[in-house]
Amino acid sequence: MATVYEVYKKVKALRGEHAALEVVAAIGQTVIVPVDQDIALATADLSLEHGLHFSDALSYATSRRHHAELDTSDPALRRRPGVRFV
Repeated sequence: MATVYEVYKKVKALRGEHAALEVVAAIGQTVIVPVDQDIALATADLSLEHGLHFSDALSYATSRRHHAELDTSDPALRRRPGVRFV
């Protein structure tokens, strides 16, 4: 849910509430993965290793755990394996 928070906040600030709610509705059509202990520990490790903020490390750890490509426009994750910068 941290990603939903981040996306909603950013889109609302840039393009307004209607656009933000449309984006959140699209996210709702995807799989939302619960954070378990393994993801939490991987998040902490990635945060320490790469100097990432919590939400960046959480998104990255979750995508790696599920062997999924992470699409992001966050500069902190640029040029990391498994990340597509958009």
